[in-house]
Amino acid sequence: MFLELIAVIFAGIAAAGVVMLLGKTMGGRLPRWLAPVAAGLAMIAATIASEYGWYPRTAAALPEGLVIADTVENQSFYRPWTYAVPYVDRFAALDTATMKTHADHPQIYLGELYFFGRWAPVSKLPVWLDCGSGRRALAAGDAGFAGGLPENLDWVGGGGDDPILATACGG
Repeated sequence: MFLELIAVIFAGIAAAGVVMLLGKTMGGRLPRWLAPVAAGLAMIAATIASEYGWYPRTAAALPEGLVIADTVENQSFYRPWTYAVPYVDRFAALDTATMKTHADHPQIYLGELYFFGRWAPVSKLPVWLDCGSGRRALAAGDAGFAGGLPENLDWVGGGGDDPILATACGG
């Protein structure tokens, strides 16, 4: 966040400097108010570029086996351009490389679900995925297959349109 603030400030300084240099080379024909306006517009443009660039940069840096399962797009009234083109400010990724299954229950998987947010730390939760019944449940504590399947899980019926189940179950 701090580095993005520094980048926005430098974008404003650079834009104002270019306009001031252009004004000097034109013999002072440009209005004086153009430098701060150019600085402000450059700072807004740098902020917008940073917001829209976060998701592609983060998604490209994910390790092998971490598959994006769901994204959340943001629209805000104080960012009117987001109504035309919403941007992704958080997403969930499933670690398909470390998913486990039980020999007696081949349709039930135990996986790790990672939650990424624009200004939030990454959080990780174990999740039970029942591909046969089309449901999932968040696990508490140290989840595992020791002694069979866990009981008293709060299953959520995702159905065919659940992106996390679709990622885990292959469709």
